[in-house]
Amino acid sequence: MNTKVTIAGVEFKNPVMVASGTFGSGQEYGEFADLNKLGAVVTKGVANRPWEGNPTPRVAETSSGMLNAIGLQNPGIDVFVERDIPFLQQYDTKIIVNVCGHSIEEYLDVVERLSDEKIDMMEINVSCPNVKEGGIAFGTRPDALFEITKEIKKKSKQPIIMKLSPNVTDITEMAKAAEAAGADAISLINTLTGMKIDIHRRCFALANKTGGLSGPAIKPVAVRMVYQCANAVKIPIIGMGGIANAEDAIEFMMAGASAVAVGMMNFHNPYATMEVVKGIEDFMQKEKIEDIKDIIGIVK
Repeated sequence: MNTKVTIAGVEFKNPVMVASGTFGSGQEYGEFADLNKLGAVVTKGVANRPWEGNPTPRVAETSSGMLNAIGLQNPGIDVFVERDIPFLQQYDTKIIVNVCGHSIEEYLDVVERLSDEKIDMMEINVSCPNVKEGGIAFGTRPDALFEITKEIKKKSKQPIIMKLSPNVTDITEMAKAAEAAGADAISLINTLTGMKIDIHRRCFALANKTGGLSGPAIKPVAVRMVYQCANAVKIPIIGMGGIANAEDAIEFMMAGASAVAVGMMNFHNPYATMEVVKGIEDFMQKEKIEDIKDIIGIVK
């Protein structure tokens, strides 16, 4: 039984990853998840300098999900290179670094710093709905997405995944722009923009007013968008958005994703990724599927 998948020349032992921002760089999940069993760890967003993030409160529960307005808080590239990459290198898993910035120059700073590091891929976060300047603009305009992808491809030595925003009219236009600019893969979806009001305190639940909605509530939207993109571009897709179990992961793969990332569910159930890995293997055994590639994009 073969669970290996290959994306842009990088071979993963299985298609299960963690979604950026929900797993740190893996340190805090050590007692729950065996990082050696994951296809890849996708790190929290890394910027060219430390970011404080948004004011608190910045997390709120919703029906079947959560809103977050963390604002990509991170310690910056210097700390990340010194502390997080060596930690991840201890494990037999692929390392995908999520990169964020406010401007093309800031993204390029980080990409250049990472080009000589021992990492496998970079995921470029142009779709965070909680960063007031930059970020979201690149992820909602095809011309801006094309431009930043093209510039990053000139500097990067590793394959590039562009992370797409669902907060657009036509997701396929964004996927096509990323592909045309040379992206090696795309990942989707990032969070949907949402809001919650505390009726007793008569104020917004988040200091930022709006936040990114994640969790099972967004899964049907995510599956639809992955399916649309899989039928619009030829580059591989990493599907995410509300994956809670192996059945959800398989649904994304049948829609056309080559790999999947578990996000919010890591907060609810820190064993989630391990359960998804085992669940996929059990499904393949039960259904007598020899190679996981046989289910990718099977539903047309």
